[in-house]
Amino acid sequence: MRYSYISPRKKRFFSAELQLLFSFFSITIFMLFVTFLFLLFKDYRFKQNLQEIATSQVELRVNIEDMQAQITFIEKEVLLCERINTKNTVLKDSIANLFDLVPQRITLSQASLLENGLILYGVTPNKDIYNFMLQAPLRSIFHRTYSNFYPLPNGWLRFVSTNYIDDEENEDKEFGNED
Repeated sequence: MRYSYISPRKKRFFSAELQLLFSFFSITIFMLFVTFLFLLFKDYRFKQNLQEIATSQVELRVNIEDMQAQITFIEKEVLLCERINTKNTVLKDSIANLFDLVPQRITLSQASLLENGLILYGVTPNKDIYNFMLQAPLRSIFHRTYSNFYPLPNGWLRFVSTNYIDDEENEDKEFGNED
């Protein structure tokens, strides 16, 4: 006796619905696994980038300190250059003023600048012209002035004038004003 109009089918353990369900589950698990791997990779790259940034920060700090040291050095060099330039300008003006002091009747053959003095070599017609026209201005500038004269065959005199400016420290010690 047959109660069904269709013939019975063979029953399988994996039916089409179950296969569909397994395929959806496997695709979902695969996607979750790929997402997990992607997140692990991103986390690894993030940590690596963080270490690179920390290393670059340290390098930048060192570079900034080096640059600040170089800037300080350059600023000191600029100040030194300005001081030297000022001293050179003052020295140039002083030399020009010195040569303006020398009258036309006296001829200088050599001038030597010392740290705290001046030595002049030259020729003068006589001692009076030297004393009134050159030594008087030199005495107003320098603290100590010494002159030596040597006669020349033509009647003129060769002179050597040594002029010194005393240091302020030596003056203080001489007068008992030591600090």
